[in-house]
Amino acid sequence: MNKALTYDQHANHNSQQAFFEKYSVLVKRIAHHLLGRLPPNVLVDDLIQAGMIGLIEAQQNYDGTKGASFETYAGIRIRGAMLDDIRRGDWVPRSVHKNNREISSAIAELESTLNRDPSDAEVAKHMGFSLEQYHSALTDINCSRLVGIEDLGVSDDVISPNEDSQDNAPFQGVADESFRQALIDSIKQLPEREGLVLSLYYDEELNLKEIGEVLGVSESRVSQILSQSMQRLRTKLSAWTQND
Repeated sequence: MNKALTYDQHANHNSQQAFFEKYSVLVKRIAHHLLGRLPPNVLVDDLIQAGMIGLIEAQQNYDGTKGASFETYAGIRIRGAMLDDIRRGDWVPRSVHKNNREISSAIAELESTLNRDPSDAEVAKHMGFSLEQYHSALTDINCSRLVGIEDLGVSDDVISPNEDSQDNAPFQGVADESFRQALIDSIKQLPEREGLVLSLYYDEELNLKEIGEVLGVSESRVSQILSQSMQRLRTKLSAWTQND
């Protein structure tokens, strides 16, 4: 009996070890991919550590009857665990939060007055900034927090085996289909280049450097365009969400 128990424990240990060896590659791949989108003070080892926790949660909660493959589901949980770990860090200067709110407000006011999307120069002038100062503020906002669809109050992590479980916080998206349609419509209304940057960043999963090479602009300029596009979306969807 004891021998059988020992054998089972050994087999389980080997099975779990093989599982981690197999999927640690996925964790590392996601960590390095995210690293290209994150502030320079974020360490890849910290991402990997958080991602391994997400992998364990994925193993415990995966339900194959929901239609998603384990790798797809695990990838979402791993990424969500990494983002949650970063969001828990309190390292964003108050001035960045202030600029973020003021830019959103300025865009909203100008859109109401002009009945169109304001240009960078118009937003900068409205705020009393030079164009260089405005672009610098956008860069700071983009580098100081995770600019993503999550910031609009909706998560793209919508594959969840247990929608009612509090353990699935990384997956809790907005179920309201009308919001999703409003998001899609708002993206279509963005200036062409901002819409393209969003598509390359989220759909094609290119990093800022790669997008810059596609557009023929600097990485910092891509960062500014991405940040501004998110500011516009926040403004367009303000009736659905709460700004910072």
